[in-house]
Amino acid sequence: MSLRKAYLLIFILLIVDQASKIYIKTNFVLGEEVKVFNWFKILFIENEGMAWGVQIPGAYGKLFLTLFRIGAVGGIGYWLWDSVKKKSSNYLIVAISLILVGAFGNIIDSVFYGVIFNDSQQQLATIFSDQPYGTWFHGKVVDMLYFPFWHGTLPSWLPIWGGQEFTFFNAIFNIADMAISTGVGILIFFNKKAFQNN
Repeated sequence: MSLRKAYLLIFILLIVDQASKIYIKTNFVLGEEVKVFNWFKILFIENEGMAWGVQIPGAYGKLFLTLFRIGAVGGIGYWLWDSVKKKSSNYLIVAISLILVGAFGNIIDSVFYGVIFNDSQQQLATIFSDQPYGTWFHGKVVDMLYFPFWHGTLPSWLPIWGGQEFTFFNAIFNIADMAISTGVGILIFFNKKAFQNN
């Protein structure tokens, strides 16, 4: 795959990611939910930290996380360029491209959303607001895709979790997260094909 095609894939997915986030941010109130199917819902949340809402403690935790992501994107971008230059397999180039677009998509939220949107609590956010909810590098990542395939009470005979309510799959994510997960999945499940020319 050429670098131009990889960039085109990245550009298209980045547009889809940002368009979906801006639509949700400007049309949903924080916590609002739309049921598409029993197993698929659009649920607007904002993530201040890493995956599953994990946060780095301290006043500079969010800034550190954002700067780390920017550094990681630079490294992944070089990996993509180097892989294309070495004529690596399309599996590897597509996987790297997906990971890159996912990381970059969430960086945009973290860097810019705090200064271009106002708060989403109990109101629809407006873009380019004169009352932004945050500062540069302290924006919140918009998540909205929720697939609760099963919800119920676990059998009481089950050790540790028996009798507790459980939802599978309870993560809420976005297009950028999907891209990262798919890219990593390609590297895991198609490992031999991905690295066959390296």
